[in-house]
Amino acid sequence: MPQGKPYLIFKYLGLSFQLFAVIGLGTALGWYIQQKSQMKFPVWLLLFCFLSIVAAFYHLYVSMKKDEMDERKDKKH
Repeated sequence: MPQGKPYLIFKYLGLSFQLFAVIGLGTALGWYIQQKSQMKFPVWLLLFCFLSIVAAFYHLYVSMKKDEMDERKDKKH
């Protein structure tokens, strides 16, 4: 953790909860649709699980890029 920025731990803690929530909700939605469709192969569960993982990591990537840009901006000033 960078010196002088103790608030970053809360930011990254929040990001971890967001990742968990997005993946959990996507998987739960896939499971629900899978139960309603009564298909034998869990296509909806796998699809929503995969899509929620992709969405969560995309959000993480965008957030990290934004932090990197902010860090560069702070170094210039």
